[in-house]
Amino acid sequence: MSAPLRSRWLVTGAAGMLGRDLLAVLEAIPGIGITAVTRAELDITDAEAVRAAVAGHDVGGLDVGGLDVGGLDVVVNAAAWTDVDGAETEEAAATAVNGDGVRNLAAACAEQGTVLLHVSTDYVFDGRGTSPYPEDAPTDPLNAYGRSKLVGEQAVLELLPARGYVVRTAWLYGEHGGNFVATMLKLAGRTDTLTVVDDQRGQPTWSFELARQLVALGRAALDGTAPAGIYHGTASGETTWFGLARAAFELSGLDPERIRPTTSDAFVRPAPRPGYSVLGHDRWSAAGLKPLPEWRESLAEAIGREAFTGLLPTSTAPTTQPRSRP
Repeated sequence: MSAPLRSRWLVTGAAGMLGRDLLAVLEAIPGIGITAVTRAELDITDAEAVRAAVAGHDVGGLDVGGLDVGGLDVVVNAAAWTDVDGAETEEAAATAVNGDGVRNLAAACAEQGTVLLHVSTDYVFDGRGTSPYPEDAPTDPLNAYGRSKLVGEQAVLELLPARGYVVRTAWLYGEHGGNFVATMLKLAGRTDTLTVVDDQRGQPTWSFELARQLVALGRAALDGTAPAGIYHGTASGETTWFGLARAAFELSGLDPERIRPTTSDAFVRPAPRPGYSVLGHDRWSAAGLKPLPEWRESLAEAIGREAFTGLLPTSTAPTTQPRSRP
């Protein structure tokens, strides 16, 4: 990939699970300067603050790399309202961040000629499908969170037709912050059996793997080889929450028979959840990139990391060694 040798990236939501993985990936690439901002350092609902940040002005965040390269080349937006249930009663507040805040970023990037990578969600679909949703499938959110994220998607596509990238992800887990896999492993030492939903299907996606893909897409965008538009950033393959829990136990050296199946009716939530969250990945070929690996392969690598092994009972060790990575 022949992206510019020196480029400057801004990562919003840098303290989150995906944000921290993005920084780890970017810091390993020579010639990339990074400004990392948390929600406290940059409120994306503040249009003037966003304009200043995208113009390359100091916003008080962590500057990594020390490269004096002028304005920003790429913005990766990992900032979001992520409280799915809370959005049901606070939809305006969720939309202010996930919709209006994203419009601020897109407008600022349009002014500066900057590439924007915006992370969205499978929740923009109705979850009633039976085959993987292609990138151009009609959207029809089934809850307030999905509606708020769709507003952000529309802003990126409207304001940045040539430099805007919407990357939908789902079922995200990682080393930093709360997530389903970490919760299952924590509970392994506290209870004999766990009951997990088996009627929702999706693609468990490791946040570090997604971070690698986002950075590859951003570099392809700078290189002029990745068409703007919508991409689906989820792992290949599919399973249920029950299947994911069993795999996490098995790969950690725990007895998967301790996981028992149930239905969504046993866990009623304020916001309805999609029953089918499997996304298609055809668009990556247009960018010259492969889709993310199969979900179980990534899970094995993730669970081999200290952050996950540290959650296990002291007598337990993973049964699968993580594959090496460059």
